[in-house]
Amino acid sequence: MTSLATARCPALAGTEGHLIDVRVDISPGTPGTYLVGRPDRALQEARDRVRMAINNAVPSRPATRRVTILLTPADLPKSGTHFDTAIAVAVKTADQSPPGEGAPDHRIDQAALEGTAFIGELTLSGNLRPVIGVLPMVLAARARGISRVFVPEPQAREAMMVPDMAVFGVRSLAQVVAQLRDEDVPDAPPVEGTTSASLLSWRGQDLREEVDMSEVEGMQDVIYAVTVAAAGGHHVMLSGPRGAGKTTVAERIPTILPDLTLEQSLEVTAVHSLVGALDSLVTRPPYFQPHHDASRASILGGGTGRARPGR
Repeated sequence: MTSLATARCPALAGTEGHLIDVRVDISPGTPGTYLVGRPDRALQEARDRVRMAINNAVPSRPATRRVTILLTPADLPKSGTHFDTAIAVAVKTADQSPPGEGAPDHRIDQAALEGTAFIGELTLSGNLRPVIGVLPMVLAARARGISRVFVPEPQAREAMMVPDMAVFGVRSLAQVVAQLRDEDVPDAPPVEGTTSASLLSWRGQDLREEVDMSEVEGMQDVIYAVTVAAAGGHHVMLSGPRGAGKTTVAERIPTILPDLTLEQSLEVTAVHSLVGALDSLVTRPPYFQPHHDASRASILGGGTGRARPGR
């Protein structure tokens, strides 16, 4: 009887994406669930979330056997709650015990998980909750050969920004299992959206539609130098006393830049996804104006191993 299964879930280290194999082994031994592979505190708690989600959504779970969950590569620190769905799917796939008399069959074939990644936090009832950073996670999954991804329903549009990716927006673990078994998808309550977008605000983020380089009078040498740098894709450092016009020129540089390419748009939009501030695909070069004495941690985020710009 098969007792080993693997599901996949992307992970982020800063803004760099990795593909994690969630490997589950169900074997005789002291009953319990053991999670290894350098998980953080939130991920350690996934053992309890997943156990109750399976019991309440797609019973049953191997409660009388030892369940070992390995997140590999084991040397990479793992953080976040978005591993929940992948862990639950791997547990259900590893558990090939026949259902009891009259009970529905929720067993999953390992072949159904090939080329697929799973993203989403689970509630105790088995419903999904949204997580931040879906776009960079899906980009990382595509770069490593994944062609299909399951995400919380409100974030399906975000995942669909990635070309050549089949996206399934789901509301519950029961819907994920039904899709994998090619069965009718059961109803589930809508997934509540994230509210973190209102927490992020940068000075200058709304200036792009209000300014233009043609409004700058004088400083022709500065405008010429900035135009050459913009055309060649070079960096620019503007130096001078207060009131010299540095900000006036800087905030107008995006108005003379071309639209972003698709890959550039995805890269810029992924940063918005990291803070839950994603509205649509960013196609124009953005402009943000942090305070001149802002620390690196206040701009990029720090302390968690995960980029949180503006936090």
